[in-house]
Amino acid sequence: MRAVIYAFQTASKSLWHEKWINFLTILSISVSVLILSAFVTITINADSILQKWAKSFGLVVYLNEDLSPEEENAVRDFFSHDPDIVEIKYISKKEALAELKKILGEDAPILEDIGENPLPSSFELKLRSELLKPEPVRQKAVEIGKMTGVEEVQYGEKWLSSLNTVSRIMKMSVTFLGFAIFVAIIFITYNTIKIFFYRRKDEIETLKLLGATRTFIRLPFLMEGLFIGVVGSAIGALTLFGAQTFIAAKGAEFLPSFKAITITLPAQIYYYIPISGAVMSIIGSFFAVGKIKY
Repeated sequence: MRAVIYAFQTASKSLWHEKWINFLTILSISVSVLILSAFVTITINADSILQKWAKSFGLVVYLNEDLSPEEENAVRDFFSHDPDIVEIKYISKKEALAELKKILGEDAPILEDIGENPLPSSFELKLRSELLKPEPVRQKAVEIGKMTGVEEVQYGEKWLSSLNTVSRIMKMSVTFLGFAIFVAIIFITYNTIKIFFYRRKDEIETLKLLGATRTFIRLPFLMEGLFIGVVGSAIGALTLFGAQTFIAAKGAEFLPSFKAITITLPAQIYYYIPISGAVMSIIGSFFAVGKIKY
């Protein structure tokens, strides 16, 4: 207990005495944490938007023109029993023609010269969200395309592949950035504590001569590193919260497109950020006090 009290008192004095170095270190950590947190926020929300877009994705199954109503019902029945398909929409030849006329608008009269309706009946299918990746969707499309009565299966292969690629690149970028900032915070804390260590070298030598243990000598430095990491990352978390709140409240005034976007972030992250900052700083401090030899 005495060691903890001594470490706390020594760390407090050092933090005040070296306040400008500590201020710069805390500022560096808070900026680093804020950058990483901002990228995580952007990635989480962008991924959420991509998932919403993916949910609207589906397969369009065009049927043979000579298919009877009974055969079409048999195809529908097959789809309804497929566990990978969560929604089925049937579009008759008549409905398809009406939709085409609506799309053409003023040019719709040109369809009257065609005569008989050339459009086939079709089914629009939506798959389970777990399957909305390029390869599973391609396999499902090939499987359905081999069915009797199916003329063609179409889906946005390039669109889905692009969505998947964008999501993967964003996650990889955040992982790389997270690792880089992890190393940077450790390095920043390491250098700060090492400066404190060299400035108190005579004091440390005296404590060693008096029989102080390694833990007794190292504990004040570890407490300083802990304080720096917690305060720096907490400032970063509060800044992120303020920015998120401001953008959510005022973003639509500057960019009308923000009305359709909800910026969300798990509430737990505001607890994890200071804990992560503390862990990184403790690691840096631990490496720095490793210079103390016996």
